[in-house]
Amino acid sequence: MNRIIGFFKDSYGELRKVVWPSWDSVVASTKVVIVSTIIVAAFLGIVDLLLVRGIDLFF
Repeated sequence: MNRIIGFFKDSYGELRKVVWPSWDSVVASTKVVIVSTIIVAAFLGIVDLLLVRGIDLFF
């Protein structure tokens, strides 16, 4: 039981050392992720469309 309590105390101590990002940083990072995801999805969609049309030409 002492090991479990020690684990939680150590975990809490490590969490207190974490430097949490500011709200503005979180929002900016989220925007980057969303825009990047949309761009990659559009690119992959176009590649898929071209490959399907290319295969349809042969078959």
